[in-house]
Amino acid sequence: MRFLLDTNILIPLEDSHVPLPEGLANFVRLAQAYGHPLVVHPASEDDLTHDQNANRGARTRARLEQYSRLDSIPDCPWNSSATDSHDAADNAILYALYCDAAHYLVTEDKGIHKNAVSRGLGDRVYAIKAAEDFLRRLHEPTSVHLPNIQDVPLHSLTRLLNDEFFDSLREEYPEFDTWFRSCARNDRRAWVYWIDSNKLGALCIYARKENDDATGQGDILFGALLKLCTFKVAPSCRGRKIGELFLKAAFRYATENRLENIYIHGNPDKQNILFELLADFGFSEFGRYDDDVVYVKRHPISPPDNSLTDLPAFEYFRNYFPHFCHDRSIRKFIIPIRPEYHRILFSDYISSAEPPQMALFDSPHTASNAIKQAYLCRAQLGQMNPGDVVLFYRSTDERAVTSLGIVEEYITLQDVNEIVDRVRRRTVYSMDQITAMAAKPIKVMLFRLIKHFSCPPSGEWLNRNRIVNGNIQTIREIDDDAFERLVSEAS
Repeated sequence: MRFLLDTNILIPLEDSHVPLPEGLANFVRLAQAYGHPLVVHPASEDDLTHDQNANRGARTRARLEQYSRLDSIPDCPWNSSATDSHDAADNAILYALYCDAAHYLVTEDKGIHKNAVSRGLGDRVYAIKAAEDFLRRLHEPTSVHLPNIQDVPLHSLTRLLNDEFFDSLREEYPEFDTWFRSCARNDRRAWVYWIDSNKLGALCIYARKENDDATGQGDILFGALLKLCTFKVAPSCRGRKIGELFLKAAFRYATENRLENIYIHGNPDKQNILFELLADFGFSEFGRYDDDVVYVKRHPISPPDNSLTDLPAFEYFRNYFPHFCHDRSIRKFIIPIRPEYHRILFSDYISSAEPPQMALFDSPHTASNAIKQAYLCRAQLGQMNPGDVVLFYRSTDERAVTSLGIVEEYITLQDVNEIVDRVRRRTVYSMDQITAMAAKPIKVMLFRLIKHFSCPPSGEWLNRNRIVNGNIQTIREIDDDAFERLVSEAS
């Protein structure tokens, strides 16, 4: 895999007068150590000639010879005579990615990230920390953990209000400190991720509401609601799936408290990564509140009738999580998974076969699973469809069906880079494991976790009740009646 470096990555790399952003040196080390070429676009050299700091531009240009340069890239059709030189360079670099001149682009430019999303390239453009995390998870998986988060009262954080973590929030909202203290006095709570015991890495302040005017203009969200009031991940912690874990906490809280909508205010231009994440989990624009956009996720207590919505099964699930389609048109599968992989994928599952692991809110420093996951195998099963139901059977020790998920994508691949491209943002597999498995074609299943079962049905129960016959050693399809009896037993 090769990485195209934007101009704003080259400047700190090649100019000793510019401080290195956190994670950049380690990203370069990992890329070089594991053979991932770093390439530059000729437009970066042109861009550097227009650097307002002429000496800096000259120093950086002089060092570009150490990088491979892209050649024969067609002129960018997104530019016109009215496009200024800086935007033209940005467009040319992104267009090279569009033309598949590299696997990924690394940039800190928010404008490029936003443009990439609008052109369907968002999942191939990385900020520095996300690129570093991607390579660490591929090549140094023993040192990489998905973070856990804690649920804490807001008053426990007031001692940290002067920390730089809150500076950007104060810039956006000068009265932030006053608002924060008022919320603390009213017993508001937050989900947090700690870098260490005295340093915040991420924060999501939340509140329960009733019949709230979400836009301030009479647009009422009726019923019991969950509002995500403040949602911030520090730049040094990006790429660790913390935003996804916050959403997991929000979905769990809303489900347990029977809340019918989840919503958030924000600025999509300044928080484009957050709003891309929200859209991927079924949030949509509801209206505007002053300069902010209001995004809402419907979270109905009872499952909506899909005969009225007529949505494809996966889109129904995305829109109405935790509800999912499981009528006779939906296929259901039991998937065996060895304990060592089960432990990694589902680290918040409490197994009867081993000492309990840390639950989602027990510790800020232990691993916990996200919602979006990947599963690789060599099963002979021909096809699964988005929206199909998968039940994970933990083999060897517990020998029980523990967890339920929904298929997002299922494909047969053998090329290592293609496999990595599919699983990159959710992989628990190392590059060595993927390479070894890809000696033969493998099945790549992307799925989203819904829940773990409180009463996992055992293999013995499955056989006694004719859900299966014999040991579960490969993926098995079960019929609707078997599925309904299994889920009833597991609840």
